[in-house]
Amino acid sequence: MATVREGRRSVLLVVDVQKGVMAEAWDAERVVANVARTVERARSTGVPVVWVQHNDEELPRNTEPWELALEPGPGEVVVHKNFNSSFEDTTLEDELAKIGATSITLAGAATNWCIRATAYGALDRGYDLTLVSDAHTTGGFELASGKRVEAEDIVTELNVVMQWVTYPGRTSRTATSDAIDFST
Repeated sequence: MATVREGRRSVLLVVDVQKGVMAEAWDAERVVANVARTVERARSTGVPVVWVQHNDEELPRNTEPWELALEPGPGEVVVHKNFNSSFEDTTLEDELAKIGATSITLAGAATNWCIRATAYGALDRGYDLTLVSDAHTTGGFELASGKRVEAEDIVTELNVVMQWVTYPGRTSRTATSDAIDFST
């Protein structure tokens, strides 16, 4: 069983809101605006914002698609990753420990890959989790059978799952960018 984190120290984790990711994502303009609103709410309440930036062959470091679509503020940490989970083979856990984080509010992309993997990674590591229900997105895709899975359905499914998934001693929930309460 994971160590359940004691205390009430929130952090906003913004995952892969990068130009190349958002260029192909469903309803990207609205989602980026909601991520920006959530970032401003965090900053205005003194909640640290940690940014995660993905590197791979589709998002090579120091190219335009790799660049963040929103600008981190002064002193805000940027963690670089190469895998779906923001925790795997990164400095994220060290950065969260420096902050004393016990609760993660999660926003970004891509819902079915990096957001899902990071959400479960956070819960597995003992953090409480709030998924910003209107501040994550992905692209749709076609299965080998020819059936298409629409991005909006993927987003909806993860929002439902994060309201119902349970872990001992931890909370998992969703809230909109307008309803986020960083004090809980």
